[in-house]
Amino acid sequence: MKALIVDDNDIARTTLSHLAKQIPNLTIVNEFSNAIEAYNYLQTHPVDLIFLDIEMPEMTGIELTKNLSGKETIIIFTTSNKEYALEAFELNIADYLLKPVMPARFLQAVSKAQAILESRKENVEITKDEFLFVRDSNITRRLKLDDILYAEAMGDYVKFYTREKMFAIHGKMKTAEERLPKDHFIRVHRSYIVSVGKIDTLQDGGIMINGKFIPVADAYRKALNTRMNVF
Repeated sequence: MKALIVDDNDIARTTLSHLAKQIPNLTIVNEFSNAIEAYNYLQTHPVDLIFLDIEMPEMTGIELTKNLSGKETIIIFTTSNKEYALEAFELNIADYLLKPVMPARFLQAVSKAQAILESRKENVEITKDEFLFVRDSNITRRLKLDDILYAEAMGDYVKFYTREKMFAIHGKMKTAEERLPKDHFIRVHRSYIVSVGKIDTLQDGGIMINGKFIPVADAYRKALNTRMNVF
């Protein structure tokens, strides 16, 4: 997995580079202290993953991410500021690391990115019955819709999560919403569709499914509360 580090802080870049060296199959191909320079580099040198700071002069990490919209590059934000978390995840990034970055969290974030990358090798077709048909090499297997916890949009892909694995398919969230049965699934955010029966708790600002916090947008809250019989 080829990766780029983009951060205007020398120490932060050194730290990330050191952590990356501890992970097999992860190669830092270049580092930049400026998002504009990184953007120009990416036009002719595509990478799998970017470790991206948010607060940088000239162009922020969020602005760079928006400029890369439509590309398959996986983004992991690395920042000292928690306040960008909601906006960041609305951009469908893989993870959000707070500085100072701890080795365990770094490894967890890279594992997420690796899972996304590997799942793109699979061809998944949504059908109108009770299954997703997943093709991996010459083997086709069925994934029960009942096993799906939630779906998450990520650029030109939709990620389907089960308790054991994540599958990413090339497609739009609107298509997934149209084909997933409405008696089992509900849209709660522009980036999330959830299985109603898999919701563990409802809380301020979102829901919990299998230990994962999923935001609920105001536009979808009333429908969710009605569906869940919340008074």
